[in-house]
Amino acid sequence: MPVLPQSLLNRLPVVSPGSRSLRRHLLAWLLLPQLVLWLAAALVTHHVAVRYADRAIDHGLYLSSRALARQVKPVDSGLLIDFPRAARDIIESDPDDRVYYMVSSPPGEFILGNHKLTPPADIEALVPERPSFYDARIETPDGEVTVRVAAILLNYGEPGQGQRMMVQVAKSRVSREALARDLLVDTALPLSLLVLAMSALVWAGVRTGLAPLARLREAVSGRGPDDLAPIELESAPEEVRDLAAAVNTLLAAVRDSVAAQQRFIGDAAHQLRTPLAGLKGQTELALKETSDPALQARLQRVHESATRSAHLINQLMTLARAEPESVARIGRSRFDLRRLVQELTAELVPRALADGRDLGMDEPEDGDEPPPLVLDGNALLIREAIANLIDNAIRYAGRGAEITVRVREDGARRRAIVEVDDTGPGIPEALHGAIFERFFRGTNEGRGCGLGLAIVREIVERHHGRVQVARLNPHGTRMSVLLPLTDPAGAPPAGT
Repeated sequence: MPVLPQSLLNRLPVVSPGSRSLRRHLLAWLLLPQLVLWLAAALVTHHVAVRYADRAIDHGLYLSSRALARQVKPVDSGLLIDFPRAARDIIESDPDDRVYYMVSSPPGEFILGNHKLTPPADIEALVPERPSFYDARIETPDGEVTVRVAAILLNYGEPGQGQRMMVQVAKSRVSREALARDLLVDTALPLSLLVLAMSALVWAGVRTGLAPLARLREAVSGRGPDDLAPIELESAPEEVRDLAAAVNTLLAAVRDSVAAQQRFIGDAAHQLRTPLAGLKGQTELALKETSDPALQARLQRVHESATRSAHLINQLMTLARAEPESVARIGRSRFDLRRLVQELTAELVPRALADGRDLGMDEPEDGDEPPPLVLDGNALLIREAIANLIDNAIRYAGRGAEITVRVREDGARRRAIVEVDDTGPGIPEALHGAIFERFFRGTNEGRGCGLGLAIVREIVERHHGRVQVARLNPHGTRMSVLLPLTDPAGAPPAGT
């Protein structure tokens, strides 16, 4: 076996057993950035919503402060406060939030209002008639709350004796937060739906893009271990076509290797048949010409070994013909399975009688000619498979056993069933699966080599059928071959 150099082995890619699937890898790299962008957009949207809520609240506070300022009118060197109950109710009319107001002159000295509000941090920096907005905390019966305050500085009085008055109107942050929340929901909900739609499109795109890989997997996994035909994937993307071409190259190399092995087996078996036939002939002549018992015993063992070797070679050649490439070369045709089994059984009756077995065909009792069972396949190989079943029964059923061959139709499943029953000792149920393996022998009796039933299974599976074994009561064995019948269109069903 060739050994790769260590330098080449070190260059081979290593795939860990826990590697993620390509689909999950693509989805992760496509959906995670969307999630990050969605979170970033949510934060930006929240910031914008708060800013616009502040702007709306500030505008309302500014209008309220101007309305309150109009209720305080300078008169000579004093102030006339015209603030009736109706005007107070208008300012405090917000049903969802509490409004606080205060008029002070000079700024900070309370003269009117429903709460004392904290003045701005730098009163001297205020520009008259221009509102200033800031956050402050005030004490209420319900505890300390944070409010948004609008303050306006007004000048009044005669020149040279001017005074200043400050009007403050405040609202708690409840309405601001509610407005910001509404803006965020109204913006984030469509954004979330858009992200979900994009995620669905990404998932569908990844699934569609990886569909050729799924088809390639199905094309490979649905094959039998000996199906080495090239993979057809013409409509796939270029990357998958390259992969399919690489797999086809590997399959072609394996197919050539298997074909070379089959040719070697066939050639070797063919070349061995002639010397083995000569060896059998020479031992038969020697057995007739010698009278020495010891020498006759040795010659008899040589003759049996040659006979067994010839039988093994014949079965190896049959097994080589049952391989897929050989079946394709031989070809298929339509034939009547019932007639084939009848002719084969009649040919094997003399041999069964010579070995002390009673071989017969189970025919309909009414005497009518049964309808033909038409199969599409290789008649020579099917004949070889049925012959191996009957031969196996003749070899191991024992003297005096009855062997019955039966052909019937399973109309419900459109298949033909060939049964070979014998009244021999039977096969233990523990060996029912192993007897179809190559070179397995359930007993040391007889001259078999353990290939007969393996050949039967190989041929039957090539024809989309299967072979079964069952134990008969009180003793005996039933071997059944199930083969699909040709449908009216002319093509055999896919399986049984």
